Amino acid sequence: MLSIEGLGKTFTVHQLGKRIRACDGIDIRVAAGEFVGITGRSGSGKSTILKLIYRSYLPQRGKALYRSERFGPIDLFKANERQILYLRRREIGYVSQFLDLVPRTSARDAIEQAALEMGMPSARAHDESERMLSHFELGEELWDSYASSFSGGEKLRLNVARAMVKHPRLLLLDEPTASLDDHSKGKVRELIEKLKIEGTTMLGIFHDLQFMGGLCDREYSMSLGRFADSPS
Repeated sequence: MLSIEGLGKTFTVHQLGKRIRACDGIDIRVAAGEFVGITGRSGSGKSTILKLIYRSYLPQRGKALYRSERFGPIDLFKANERQILYLRRREIGYVSQFLDLVPRTSARDAIEQAALEMGMPSARAHDESERMLSHFELGEELWDSYASSFSGGEKLRLNVARAMVKHPRLLLLDEPTASLDDHSKGKVRELIEKLKIEGTTMLGIFHDLQFMGGLCDREYSMSLGRFADSPS
């Protein structure tokens, strides 16, 4: 499904006149339906890898060959903006620790819009939105509230719901349980297990190694911008 070859990204901090290597020499293979985890200390470059795959950043080096349902084999780093927009809407999901929505968007609308982008009929998108809100135990009094007013944990649960309601072919997970209590982590795990059964391919970053137990098929350990060893 996804093959990363020789990935490298360096950031330039102009005011300091410095170049910082975020990652280098990264090779990853993710088979269809597989769940691969990346672990490592904060600042080791894990999130940069996911942002490169999602095309939030462009690398200096490397390839990201993705087997698209619409476009066939495609290098995500060479795809045009229209292709990337389509893939984000219809094939590749991304869960970050931060909620990024148009101002004055309600929780219900945020999830429903994500479902509609997949081509889901409006009635079903409405029902799926409410199902997700209920699953993550966001009270009905919050459904039509602006998401900007939510707590950090509520925003993260909403972020996970928006990505998972699409049932994407490839799902990128950047610390999806970072600020959640154990009960809410269990709710996230339930949906990850369901998506895995359905065949969703996943690449995820987690600090909570206990949460990863029994979920990941393979794990890469990262240190100082490189993988420390072969995947386990």
